[in-house]
Amino acid sequence: MKSKSLVLSLILTLIIAMISSTGALAHPGRTDSNGGHYCRTNCAKWGLKDGEYHYHNGGSSSSPSKEKQEPEKDSTSSAASLLLLPKKQASGTLQVYYLDVGQGDSTLIRTPKNQYILIDAGNNNQGKNVVKYLNHLGVNTLDAVVATHPDADHIGGLDDVIKSINVKSVYAPKVSHTTDTYKDFLLAIKNKGLTIKQAKKDVTIPLNGGITAKFLAPVNGYGGDLNEWSAVLKVQYKNNSFLFAGDAEIKSETDMLKNKALLKADVLKVGHHGSSTSSSKKFIDAVKPKYAIISVGKNSYGHPNAGILSRLKNVGANVMRTDQKGTITAISNGSTITFTTTKGAK
Repeated sequence: MKSKSLVLSLILTLIIAMISSTGALAHPGRTDSNGGHYCRTNCAKWGLKDGEYHYHNGGSSSSPSKEKQEPEKDSTSSAASLLLLPKKQASGTLQVYYLDVGQGDSTLIRTPKNQYILIDAGNNNQGKNVVKYLNHLGVNTLDAVVATHPDADHIGGLDDVIKSINVKSVYAPKVSHTTDTYKDFLLAIKNKGLTIKQAKKDVTIPLNGGITAKFLAPVNGYGGDLNEWSAVLKVQYKNNSFLFAGDAEIKSETDMLKNKALLKADVLKVGHHGSSTSSSKKFIDAVKPKYAIISVGKNSYGHPNAGILSRLKNVGANVMRTDQKGTITAISNGSTITFTTTKGAK
């Protein structure tokens, strides 16, 4: 009996030690009904600001020391363990949220009249994160979803979004793909009783409150070159303009340059994550952005290209990247644009 009691005592001691150790390392804070919470304790240790709202995917955090020891994985293979949420802005302004979805694209536009457009939703593993972003920002209905082109790092998460959020309309270029990702996207649309409206030059998304949203591309057909098919959208609010270039490359840019005057914009969502196959000198000179946003994560492609970064800076653009700044929010009152981000530059 004594030996049995001794064994039980040792087991109990080990359990208590494990709990104490885990409690010391785990990031504290009770989650709310959305599965997130505000950081209150040792926030800097976790790369957070005091009071910053965020999620822990999977329900818990790893210790900082363990995270440093493990090699970083390509963001296309796994979603980030910590989701930093942008601050919800007051209504009455145009807000553009360049969501941090790793190596991919996803942008939410909120108009002064509280209409919402979502452009892309990152890779397959980012769909649930995009839904969390939308829930946090109070999005109950998306007036329009734009699938720029069938690449997985743009449309991969859209099926999750379409399943989870009420959607009024879906826009996409008239090009298809044979991947399961694209089939999932089509099935989600079908199951919601929606049809796809063609995104092409001169098509407009109907919006209220003096906002115009017009597609500048695709201008032509581009065969099997999916990037060139990218839906390129320009949004204008009074004196401020935003251009969203998808993954459009040189052929599409050259076609858009035939209407050069339309390209001028204050803010450019840089084409193809800053790849050298996009953002030609003529195109950047025509857009001449004051601000250039690059949606990018850890990758093996060399994005963003150093030459493209120099080209943007040469036209006076203030370049911001989601891999450095997290989610980037642009707020426009129609004459001036201000920015907030979820994390500082590394």
